[in-house]
Amino acid sequence: MTEMIEIPDADGDGEPATELRAGGRNPVRQASMFQSVTWRSSWLALLSVDLEAVARRLRLTLETSWDGHGSLRAAFFVLDGTDFVVTHHEGDPPGTNVWTRNGGSVDPAARVGSLLAALGVGPEAVSYSTWGVGTDLSHLPAAWGRGRGKPTWSHQDLWANFKKRPGMFAGRVTFGAVVGFLNGYDTACDNALLGGFQEWLAAKLGYGSNLVYWALAEKLTFPEGRQEPWSPETEQHAVAGLFSLIDEFFDHLAIDTKGHPTTA
Repeated sequence: MTEMIEIPDADGDGEPATELRAGGRNPVRQASMFQSVTWRSSWLALLSVDLEAVARRLRLTLETSWDGHGSLRAAFFVLDGTDFVVTHHEGDPPGTNVWTRNGGSVDPAARVGSLLAALGVGPEAVSYSTWGVGTDLSHLPAAWGRGRGKPTWSHQDLWANFKKRPGMFAGRVTFGAVVGFLNGYDTACDNALLGGFQEWLAAKLGYGSNLVYWALAEKLTFPEGRQEPWSPETEQHAVAGLFSLIDEFFDHLAIDTKGHPTTA
């Protein structure tokens, strides 16, 4: 059994995460299961800390539900602009599973690092992870086996490199080639990069919820329309517009922790 690590108690004057006030000392804002029903989450890590201790430290209210692996307790919250879920299944050995909402370019280790800092513990608290090179997931209990069994590519690094040198990834840098590469990558990583982007674009445009994201991006980049066929200059402008919109979307995901979880 993995040795459990103690978490420092919360400050005495910290407010509950469900009642976060401006200027308060609690770094997290809690959402309920009902509010978070549409979240598509990916498993990140198993921490060798007790879920009750996590709840006490962050002043979270644990909720009870169930899934295909049985009864579980969970808490949904926002920390440093990331939507987190912490869970523990009844009957499993001690430990806290960490999940995050899909979407954005922040890599998994950075997300969990933010949570560890808030808990007052170091990386030694990570028993298993989806990003650790050499991580052995073969001995996980059944409820922990939903995580990926191999390291996850840093989506943040991929996006930064792709923006700098798109021709290395997509060949000839045209709007269609860039969209094709992004679609392939996003599909391969289960929408971890662009999850929510299409909905955000439609909200920004004010219509088009039935359109694909590249059509919406084109309308926002060329509000007055554009002529066919596209010139090389038009292609470059379209690519630059798409990159700018994706960066703006990632900035949107990095919401103020004092606000409510974003839904788009």
